[in-house]
Amino acid sequence: MEIAARPLTAADFAPFGDVLEDEGPPDRIINQGLCGRYHDRAKLDFGPAGRAGISLFKAEPRSLPYRLDMVERHPDGSQAFFPLHQKPWLVIVAEPGDIPGRIHAFLAGTGQAVNFHRGTWHGVLTPLHAPGLFAVVDRIGDTPNLQEHWLEPPVTITA
Repeated sequence: MEIAARPLTAADFAPFGDVLEDEGPPDRIINQGLCGRYHDRAKLDFGPAGRAGISLFKAEPRSLPYRLDMVERHPDGSQAFFPLHQKPWLVIVAEPGDIPGRIHAFLAGTGQAVNFHRGTWHGVLTPLHAPGLFAVVDRIGDTPNLQEHWLEPPVTITA
């Protein structure tokens, strides 16, 4: 199976999570009129047994076409990825279910971040250029919060 990645938009991504970007006018002007605040853009959810944590992930760059053989989800918390670079990157999600449904691929543009809702099947962190450095806000807790599903056959993601 082959899937063409399409540009990441808030509307297309809404069933899976939030797109965090500075599109349109800011919600508020702060800091003596010198800063636009795009307020409360993600639904963070860390469940009853977790707390928010900020981590840094450094992933090896991948290229298109990309061979997707595994997706994962976090049943106990949301997970937000903020690129610490100004390069496009690949965002892969699957429709919900006990096993992943239809796969969707998006090309995140410069300045776009995402927040996967709790339980959303998604591909691993997939930068397309170095450096693959991201800040990640997700659940920190003592209980397991990772489920993986291996795809058979794998899916090819193209530009």
